[in-house]
Amino acid sequence: MKIAQKVAQDRHLAAIETINVGLRIPESGYWDFSVLEEVASQSWSKTRLSHIDLSAWQSFLGDLPRDPYVNRRWKRMSWLHLNDEGEVETLGECPMAQGGRFNDAASMADRLRYYEPLLPEFTEREDVKAFVKAWAELWGLERRAPILMQITGVRGDGTVDPLQGQGIHADGCKYLSIVVLNRDNVSGAVNTLYRDKSGQQEVSRVTLAPGEVLHLRDDRLFHSVDAITQCEPSAPFERFIIIINACFVDEFQNRMLRRHFPQAVLNEAILESAS
Repeated sequence: MKIAQKVAQDRHLAAIETINVGLRIPESGYWDFSVLEEVASQSWSKTRLSHIDLSAWQSFLGDLPRDPYVNRRWKRMSWLHLNDEGEVETLGECPMAQGGRFNDAASMADRLRYYEPLLPEFTEREDVKAFVKAWAELWGLERRAPILMQITGVRGDGTVDPLQGQGIHADGCKYLSIVVLNRDNVSGAVNTLYRDKSGQQEVSRVTLAPGEVLHLRDDRLFHSVDAITQCEPSAPFERFIIIINACFVDEFQNRMLRRHFPQAVLNEAILESAS
């Protein structure tokens, strides 16, 4: 027992020593030490969520509205933050705003996009709030830092590009995670990570199963997703994910956040450089 405790302590100390990206040490125990170590050393980590009711989360996929900007995609999104007491709160409306520097798709870049919010029945679930708190703790987010949480995905037949023309890209933030909710009758949809936007420096190829999450330092890595193809032609395919990100480096998005949430804690260095 003492040997096992010593090994655990050594791993904890090793994780602390590898932190050189401004992260705090999570204390909740939500994430394994390996997640902390991998994010610090390689800027990404894949793990399984063990503290959520996946089937309950999947029940919110049926009534997602069609994405008004992208064909064959469904989506809801909400802005959240941790208030001064550290509790998860849903903020009001603010559009998604990705500048052309971060989005190559003509249907999405350099325009304001408005979506229906996540349902309160979802955001008020205890396991959802626990996930958001633990996610904010993993990245060391400040209180009142806006967090964008989306449920989005594709369904249909044939083959579809889930990125709808974005290709290899970054989302314009520091911290990004992708949770796969379902993956039915699907082949493809492999996440590829790169150190460069041209795709010459591939880091890893990652396939996520339902209930798994990919954490990324979005300001250090680029990513893409392969096309999705239905396996069995007689049945439609479906793949839905949660995207959660924060600490935006996209000047366009930060301007909208400041306009809609005056008290928000934003990436001030980016705001100053844009002013």
